[in-house]
Amino acid sequence: MKIVVIAVVILLVLFVTVQLFAMSNRKNIESYSYTVVKTYNEFEIRLYEAALFTSVNIPSSNYNDASSQGFSILAGYIFGKNDRKEKISMTSPVAMTLDDTITMMFMVPKKFNKASLPKPDESSIRFIDEPAKQVAVLQFGGWANNQKINKYKEKLKSALTKAGVSHTDKFYFLGYNPPYDLINRRNEIMVEISSEI
Repeated sequence: MKIVVIAVVILLVLFVTVQLFAMSNRKNIESYSYTVVKTYNEFEIRLYEAALFTSVNIPSSNYNDASSQGFSILAGYIFGKNDRKEKISMTSPVAMTLDDTITMMFMVPKKFNKASLPKPDESSIRFIDEPAKQVAVLQFGGWANNQKINKYKEKLKSALTKAGVSHTDKFYFLGYNPPYDLINRRNEIMVEISSEI
């Protein structure tokens, strides 16, 4: 019994250490900058500034398949699979389009532009300039999967209709946490809006 208690205490200490490390790391990660324009009961309107993204298109509409494959390709690039073997800082959130095919995107740290970025070894990686845009965002917790993403996408659509806010039907999923984050997980569904707010 004593060994079991010691093992549980050790596991608990390890768990708390990993979560504290994750929270500390998150504070140092550069993020996609926005200002909140208006808050509704179920969503908020944000204005995002223009940003440059690395991206890869995955020929699938399945979040579970596309997220693993896309993350592996883009993470490879920022961890040194490029012509300079240069490591590039991770940013937050990881964005994915919600279309018939999924494009996964990592924001490029602001110190880079297209000319100064190393060339990817992987030919499927593209650089995308995202202009400043006004969007509606609905947040949810836990781990994302196909069912949750579809559920909250429909919930956002319904809330926008109810509020009289028109949108472009260009939806994104935003994920903010690495897999080892077990608490305070943050996910968002985002859509570009066409209404003036």
